Amino acid sequence: MALRINFSPLILPIFGNFIVIISIAGYFFLIPGSIVVHDLLDAGVRGDRIPDVAFRLHLSLSLRYERWASDRVASEQAAKLRVGNISGTEWPVFGSVFYLWATESLQEAWEDDPDRSPLAPNDYARNAIEAAVNLVTDPNHASWVKSHWGDDYLHCENIFYRMLQIAALTTHYKLTGTADNLTTLRKLVEDLTAELDESETGLLDDYPGQCFPGDVTTAIACIQRADSVLGSDHASFAQRALRGFVGISADPIGLPPYQADSETGECIGTSRGCSNSYICLFAPEVWPATAEKWYELYEDYYWQEKWTAAGFREFPNTLPGGDWYMDVDAGPVLAGHGISACAFGVGAARANGRYDHAYPLTAEMLAISWPLPNGILALPRLLSDAVDAPLVGEAAILFSLTRTPAEGVVIRKGGHLPIFVWLLLFFYFGIGSILVLRSTVMFRRRFRNLGSAFPLPGIQTSLWVFLIIGAAIGVLGGHYILSILLSVVALVIPVQSVLGFPNLTVTTHGGTTSS
Repeated sequence: MALRINFSPLILPIFGNFIVIISIAGYFFLIPGSIVVHDLLDAGVRGDRIPDVAFRLHLSLSLRYERWASDRVASEQAAKLRVGNISGTEWPVFGSVFYLWATESLQEAWEDDPDRSPLAPNDYARNAIEAAVNLVTDPNHASWVKSHWGDDYLHCENIFYRMLQIAALTTHYKLTGTADNLTTLRKLVEDLTAELDESETGLLDDYPGQCFPGDVTTAIACIQRADSVLGSDHASFAQRALRGFVGISADPIGLPPYQADSETGECIGTSRGCSNSYICLFAPEVWPATAEKWYELYEDYYWQEKWTAAGFREFPNTLPGGDWYMDVDAGPVLAGHGISACAFGVGAARANGRYDHAYPLTAEMLAISWPLPNGILALPRLLSDAVDAPLVGEAAILFSLTRTPAEGVVIRKGGHLPIFVWLLLFFYFGIGSILVLRSTVMFRRRFRNLGSAFPLPGIQTSLWVFLIIGAAIGVLGGHYILSILLSVVALVIPVQSVLGFPNLTVTTHGGTTSS
């Protein structure tokens, strides 16, 4: 009598892996693709107002930012970093200011139209606002600039860090109405204004021997923004400060250079996409007429439509080479397109009323950001500093999405959806559909062969359970790479005998049956 064994314990890994793969397809591909389609249909992506997606991103980021910023300040980790660790020292502070600026803009949009969010941004994000400001003003997060400038770091050069302090304290007052830091803010503004005004070139260094005009532009804009809080007036100072960006201080194209000599005022090299987008974000509110000319030059020498994508180059089109490049400011440069130039280019285009550029740039940014159902933007998260500044990418995107045209700027609408966006949508829905189809086929095949093709059912099932539990524990503990590895191994189970396992032979009263 023949006895056919049914390895029923393997139903668990077979059905479990089917559910896992379907979940992966939905979570990482089909749902993100649907989110992208939904966001692209938002009228705000084409212009007129801050997109609705910005409110959703802000709510998600606020919940995470509060916890991360508070934990980072409490850990005092910032005091232990090397001076040369740019992403670890600069990005946590800069990212916090991006978050605060975005919150300020969303609060203003909510006050104009309370229907845009059930709660005011400065209400549900109050703790995150305080945590971000505490991080910016935390002495441990000034350790790297103290190494450069000594104990006088708040009163000598060091324009990048001082600008961030002014920005954070100004926005904090606007969002909370708390006046505790106004005396400190006034001192910071007066000292920086006097030093810039007394400078022979109108420029100051970020670090000794390193002057970046983009940071000087932002500092001037921050000083003017502080006027609305302090009741001061620095309009005349701002007009005099333009001297640091024209004449010998401009690059051959006529744009502010990426780097300059603060002592002579001469430009060092050419302008770059990352610095141009950064400068064009703030110039319209300080020097409207000049900003318009700068943006036109930026468009002429840096805008390109290449390899199915539209965006800003990192290096001018008159400069040979530079299509493939990477550094801490530019990020990856792909076929000439600068990642930072394009990401901040979204905000620059919006601030200058150029929605014909903002629309394709925003569409590309939303599509490539890989939005997960839990609110995390996967690609910006991967490109951030996972240890010291995991949220800087998402904060920067939120900041760019919340820029609005400066008063008096001429609005230009239009633009088209680049092929690159369609390719990304095909990626999301194509990969997701393939995974669903493949998992369905594998499930049916394995289930049909359940009683004959899989040896050691108890051991394989136990191993699968062990791997899945380990993957779950890894997710809860934040060890995502380990979780992915364990999950991949679990998906292989059950292994069939044709892959090297010997057939099992079961002896019965009536004879033997191989399985």
